Amino acid sequence: MWTYRNPVRIHFGVDSFDSVASLIGARDYLLVTYDENIFTDLGKRLAGQAGPAVQVINNITPNPDFSSLRQSCAQMAAAKLMPEVIVAIGGGSVLDAAKVLCVGVNGFDAVAQYLESGGASDTLPCNAVPLIAVPTTAGTGSEVTSWATVWDTEAAKKYSLARDDLYPTDAVVDPRLMVGMPRLLTVSTGLDALSHALESIWNVNANPVSTTYAIKAARLVLAHLPALAGDLGNLELRTHLAEAAAMAGLAFSNTKTALAHSLSYPITLHHGVPHGLACSLLLPSVMRSVIGASEVCDQALGAIFGDDLAAGADRLEAFLRELDVATEFSAYGVTEAEWSRWVDEAMDGERGRNFIGPQNQVQEVFF
Repeated sequence: MWTYRNPVRIHFGVDSFDSVASLIGARDYLLVTYDENIFTDLGKRLAGQAGPAVQVINNITPNPDFSSLRQSCAQMAAAKLMPEVIVAIGGGSVLDAAKVLCVGVNGFDAVAQYLESGGASDTLPCNAVPLIAVPTTAGTGSEVTSWATVWDTEAAKKYSLARDDLYPTDAVVDPRLMVGMPRLLTVSTGLDALSHALESIWNVNANPVSTTYAIKAARLVLAHLPALAGDLGNLELRTHLAEAAAMAGLAFSNTKTALAHSLSYPITLHHGVPHGLACSLLLPSVMRSVIGASEVCDQALGAIFGDDLAAGADRLEAFLRELDVATEFSAYGVTEAEWSRWVDEAMDGERGRNFIGPQNQVQEVFF
């Protein structure tokens, strides 16, 4: 038996940004975005179509943490008029921060208590503020999921804010907004989408619908990301990657991620490796460890890499190297002692328990 559910309405296509105003309608909206000229201009463009936002919060930092989110929630609380809807325009960090704001009307301390209690506290409002998500990167899939990653950098912890009402009501995916992203961000987010796709396949929660999305997403990334990395202004290639990110998001919105993601978090937290790279560098090894663990998984991976999965893992590693991504943990300053500890912790964590591969095979390929 299996189930699949995703309530987000997706509006996909070049210049679909112009539909955001009609989605807002007559509601008072808060805009969450970055403090950069291109996003300021998008905010002005939206204001010209939908009227001005009741407030703009643009202090968003990469990998939103307790400190910056506390400031964002305080800014929202200081507004004279609370929003009826929140519009988030930006990458995964903006979308994650916006989700925190959707339940942060009582201040960030209430959110922190909820996170630290594992969702057991009753400090959050019963209903989240509705969210319209407008991603400007192709990779995180946050526009179609119900959770947000929140970092407590002082305590060196990563939390996942997860509530069913944090699914955006609408995701507006306009590939034109992604043209001009720098190469490193393009590659990192594209590899994040690939990681989401593959991690949803070698997953105890995989189902036929999620796997169909995952196969499509992985094929798109493998076929088009190297070309896009060398032609950053190509709108057609941007469209392919935007579609891949949405498909991968639809896949892992129902399965969550698995071992590679679990291992990536300390690499990002302690060594500053961008999230998409930290996930993807582990994919060939994880793929080698899972071969033969499940006939269904093997068939899905075969639809992406061909029948010889060992050779497919080698091609995946070559694909990453073509994008200048090293696949040895030592290349990122990770010590053997750290690596050994993190592998054990990852296998025991929630994401590690989603992984279908046997632990002894993981040990063999990682050491």
